[in-house]
Amino acid sequence: MIEILTIETTGLGDRSYLAHDGRVALVVDPQRDIDRVLAVAADAGVTITHVFETHIHNDYVTGGLALARATGAAYLLSADDDVAFERTGLHDGDVVTISPDMAVKALHTPGHTHTHLSYALLDAAADPIAVFSGGSLLFGATGRPDLLGPDHTDTLVHAQWHSARRLATELPDAATLHPTHGFGSFCSASATASGTAGTVGDETRANPALTLDEEHYVRDLLAGLDAFPAYYAHMAPANSAGPDTPDLTPPAVADAGELRRRIDAGEWVVDLRDGTAFAAGHVAGSINVGLTGQFVTYLGWLIPWGTPITLLGDTAVQVADAQRELVRVGIDRPAAMATGGPTDWTGTPVSFRRATFTDLAAVLAAGDDPAVLDVRRTPERATAAIAGSVHIPIHEILTRLDEIPAGPVWVHCAGGYRASIVASLLHARGHDVVAVDDDFTQAVAAGLTATTDRAAA
Repeated sequence: MIEILTIETTGLGDRSYLAHDGRVALVVDPQRDIDRVLAVAADAGVTITHVFETHIHNDYVTGGLALARATGAAYLLSADDDVAFERTGLHDGDVVTISPDMAVKALHTPGHTHTHLSYALLDAAADPIAVFSGGSLLFGATGRPDLLGPDHTDTLVHAQWHSARRLATELPDAATLHPTHGFGSFCSASATASGTAGTVGDETRANPALTLDEEHYVRDLLAGLDAFPAYYAHMAPANSAGPDTPDLTPPAVADAGELRRRIDAGEWVVDLRDGTAFAAGHVAGSINVGLTGQFVTYLGWLIPWGTPITLLGDTAVQVADAQRELVRVGIDRPAAMATGGPTDWTGTPVSFRRATFTDLAAVLAAGDDPAVLDVRRTPERATAAIAGSVHIPIHEILTRLDEIPAGPVWVHCAGGYRASIVASLLHARGHDVVAVDDDFTQAVAAGLTATTDRAAA
């Protein structure tokens, strides 16, 4: 009996898969930290013999080549991908036998990239029982077509519609769907369905690529595209070069003097604690990117690429978890680390205020007029916004610092996580900030929001 095991990477919104027949296994789209995959295989008591990539990834550094080398497995990806290492190149329609009970058929499904392959998993009777769809057909959506640049977007968005139709036509409704993206990944072209399991048949009834005609699908998808993380620009070159196994050993420990020297030199000292703890006391000039949120997505998006990073955490385990997330986007070695708390890291911790939308409403009602900074993305703000607020999406904040109003600045997002990041960045640069740690629905309840039309004005 064939079993498919899912390996979640929640920080990036992606999945990898291991499929086995009780003896041998194949892996699809493994992340950089391959020890997780090896542990799953060991627990299942199977040997990995084949490693497949659906495409040259743009949102993470792959562990495929390293996993293949570590296990002696064959490494398979599109024959049309231009890579700097030896691999088995696949073409549309190629069938790879894994065991007498299991085989894989490659299906060319361009749209997320030009050379994208989906993989139909075949049983002993050569019947498709599942499909690993990568960045093609997702749960309720498809992979975005604009990551290769505007010169390719039009071709790829039309190709994506046809690829989704091909999967729905050539695979049985009962075939289970196993996409790589779509669980929070910015590689998804639009919001995905809330479910995390389903079949090809389920998608024929709900997925816009399968329910809309080509013209309307293309129009709606392109209209909904928003910015994607800046670090994506570095992922495909790294994957084409052939990344090796990451070094996850702990970095050197820095004392208070070294932390200060690193901050003064323009390096990033990143505090991994939650926003509440950071606001209450932290090293002056440090940045808060809490490990409990989309840590690596926003750190990788904001930091000038190549800037040395020092990690501050409550414990060594917290630092190790952050280090693991960082290698997934090619930030391989932190410059240093420290554990404990702000009194261990600096002689004089600094702090800033945190508040709720109810607090903001009370301040405004009292006649004060603080600046309100909205750091949500543009599609979020289009639904509703606080009247008179300044809008600078989080990923633009460092290039638009001259637009930050003088005086107290209340920073908000949709739930508080991004507000804490931005508040820390501004506080490090001398601004008087208040981080709004609250759900945006409370801004609506407090009567702070403008109408949709006014918000877009």
